[in-house]
Amino acid sequence: MRVMVVQAPGGLDRLEMVERPDPGQPGKGEIRVALHASSLNYHDYGVATGRARAADGRIPMADGAGVVEAVGEGVTEFAPGDHVVSCFFPDWQAGPPTVADFSRTPGDGIDGFAREHAILPATAFTRAPRGFSHVEAATITTAGLTAWRALVVDGALKPGDTVLALGTGGVSILALQLAKMIGARVIITSSSDEKLERARALGADETINYRQTANWGARVRELTGGRGVDHVVEVGGPGTLPQSIEAVRVGGHISLIGVLTGRGGEIPTALLMAKQARLQGLIVGSRRDQQDFVRTLDGGALRPVIDRVFPLEGLADAFRYEEGGSHFGKIGVEW
Repeated sequence: MRVMVVQAPGGLDRLEMVERPDPGQPGKGEIRVALHASSLNYHDYGVATGRARAADGRIPMADGAGVVEAVGEGVTEFAPGDHVVSCFFPDWQAGPPTVADFSRTPGDGIDGFAREHAILPATAFTRAPRGFSHVEAATITTAGLTAWRALVVDGALKPGDTVLALGTGGVSILALQLAKMIGARVIITSSSDEKLERARALGADETINYRQTANWGARVRELTGGRGVDHVVEVGGPGTLPQSIEAVRVGGHISLIGVLTGRGGEIPTALLMAKQARLQGLIVGSRRDQQDFVRTLDGGALRPVIDRVFPLEGLADAFRYEEGGSHFGKIGVEW
């Protein structure tokens, strides 16, 4: 079967398509999946470029979507023909977080889904949302579930709440869509007026160009009558967190889900304390969270925004496109 691997020490020019033996038939508790799609995440980019220092020959991509081909002994949850998607933390089935690293994350600590077939425990997958294409389904397992956990599982988002989403990448656009589906008011930022117009078309109530408005935290407070937002989907990290703390209301909730601006920096802890806000770091979610998310998506209330789709053999080009930062929503890979 065709498999994309990352040769050490990493780098987009070290992504290589190779042939590996067919994995055979599933054993007890396992399923065999014909994979057809993945989607790009910042974490995958780290693996591909060598920043994450994955093992030599690692198969990248944490997201995988496809069709069950065969089930092993004892598997009753799935049957051949079912459409399924992978889990970012296959060992975290339910309950509070139990993992703090990526040693068992597909595409990092273990092989991912840039391949034609996989055999894994049935518990490493959930059903895909009804009616979703494979590429659409692949967007929910990392970016989508992160937005779901931030707003619904941890944030307990309710109609009438106000959400601030930073940027127009995959997590932020899915957060916008989820928040509007639930009945929240959404403010979103970007450096591109064109992207902000697209966000308005998806339902964003207010938009801020952060290059034109450097103190966007204060602008958010103005847009909320001085109160601040109930929830912040914080993808930037230390470079944006001070403004997010400025933007959140007293007693509000900030979900720290990204470090796009770096891994360390000064944080206005006194302001955070004065705001009595909850600053919560999170990484994706459990299998149970994903099952709940899928059931919600089965209702057809939203479809992920796919900016562009690349073939598997064009994975390096897909990452280069991601590097450019011109995408809106998710970038897919399909084969």
